[in-house]
Amino acid sequence: MFRLAHITDPHVGPLPRPKLRQLLSKRATGYVNWRRGRGRHHDMDLLAALVADLHLQGSDHIACTGDLCNIGLPDEWETSRIFLEALGAADRVSLVPGNHDAYVRGSLEGLLAACGGWTGDDNGLAGVFPYLRRRGPLALVGLSSAIPTKPFAATGRVGLPQIAATERLLRDLAAEPEPPFRVVMIHHPPHPGGARSGRELKDAAAFTAMIARTGADLILHGHNHVGSVAFVEGPSGAIPIVGAPSASAQSIRENHRAAYYLFDIAREGSRFAITATERGLTEEGTIGALGTLVLTRS
Repeated sequence: MFRLAHITDPHVGPLPRPKLRQLLSKRATGYVNWRRGRGRHHDMDLLAALVADLHLQGSDHIACTGDLCNIGLPDEWETSRIFLEALGAADRVSLVPGNHDAYVRGSLEGLLAACGGWTGDDNGLAGVFPYLRRRGPLALVGLSSAIPTKPFAATGRVGLPQIAATERLLRDLAAEPEPPFRVVMIHHPPHPGGARSGRELKDAAAFTAMIARTGADLILHGHNHVGSVAFVEGPSGAIPIVGAPSASAQSIRENHRAAYYLFDIAREGSRFAITATERGLTEEGTIGALGTLVLTRS
């Protein structure tokens, strides 16, 4: 059995004080939002407790689907690297970036310069998407939907070159004599209707059309800060699309509180069996078991 953990949207803080010139952009509205309450919503003590609990569960690999940063400040890149080092070694953690990591032009490049090792493929090439990492029976395919946007927008885009390259990877993996369990990682919900207008993946229809042709076994995302399971049709049936809550979120609403997922994956003949559990912030304020995920369409 192989255990994959999924964590997302840590929004690592505290937010450093920006220089005035750094606020002459979309960062100004982001900084105001942080000061007005978003910073209190993301609790770093809670994030530390969640990561400590994750380590106790004995995962074989960790998928992190982005939004380490808040407003893409240069000082946040080092903070993000420190967080990733605490999460796990670069060969044990696979990262894809989110929209906050690409908050303004140059932010994503700065983050990848500091944290690119967690995006390295099996040939040692880092910061290039899509990438392929093989871990046990898994093949992890990481995409970037992170693009800078205008104020009050948080959309994403994969782009046709990435979609075409991902299609080739997934098709080649499926054609292997003993195909691996194919996990696709992306920040934005990759299906039409997965996020409200202004927050959606702009080319979700093209992405799901590609998945319909090639298939995959599991698709992981973040972005919405809410736990969710959706499905997209593949060549052999419905493929689960799983979104996790923010790993640092204080919330009174169930499914919005800080949590992470554990997927236990085992090969059974020519197929795979998978079970999924959720752990996170309970109503009592502790970190514990929150239940199981249903990954089959009823």
